[in-house]
Amino acid sequence: MGCGRVGATLAQSLEHRGHSVAVIDQNADAFRRLDADFSGKRVTGLGFDRETLAQAGVEDAFAFAAVSDGDNSNILAARVVRETYGVTNVVARIYDPHRAEIYQRLGIPTVATVRWTADQVLRRMLPMGATDEYRDASGQIVMAQVDVHPAWIGRPLAGLEAATGARVAYLTRYGDGVLPAPDTVLQENDAVHLLLHATELAKVERIATHIPPEAD
Repeated sequence: MGCGRVGATLAQSLEHRGHSVAVIDQNADAFRRLDADFSGKRVTGLGFDRETLAQAGVEDAFAFAAVSDGDNSNILAARVVRETYGVTNVVARIYDPHRAEIYQRLGIPTVATVRWTADQVLRRMLPMGATDEYRDASGQIVMAQVDVHPAWIGRPLAGLEAATGARVAYLTRYGDGVLPAPDTVLQENDAVHLLLHATELAKVERIATHIPPEAD
């Protein structure tokens, strides 16, 4: 739902991956953002209207993305699709970061556009820190990319896990994803992605961005 720049890009990306796609927008002119060779459905209407959803084929849908420019519309559409039609893979884009956290706790996966953009800008301005990459539906479990102090380089990841209480989900090494083994050693320029409880993020960030305790 929503054929703005995000919706159009998402729809075309899904189609290029071999999926059948239906795009809903209440403004028919919005469909001009789609490429001329886009073969999916174009449905004019409200994304939370049952007749519109039926026309888009919601009963056969595997997933639904609400990415219009209205928080209320996105949440309402996501809830209707999930609760009425039983589509489990549902996500809503939310501009208001506080509301996004509330809806995450209600079990509605959200993408907090403003928070995500701000985090990405901060990461480039202030490279030492942590950036959320994923939160579970409850909002309690976080996967975050965490910068580490250079003194951690050359040390086994097991030491970082023991010090922080977090788990290393994976590394990005020279552009490739790496699943670490128990004896994997942190190398220079590795990006570290940790799984942790949301309430522990500040503590984990503080430990990771400082010299390891035994090296003081």
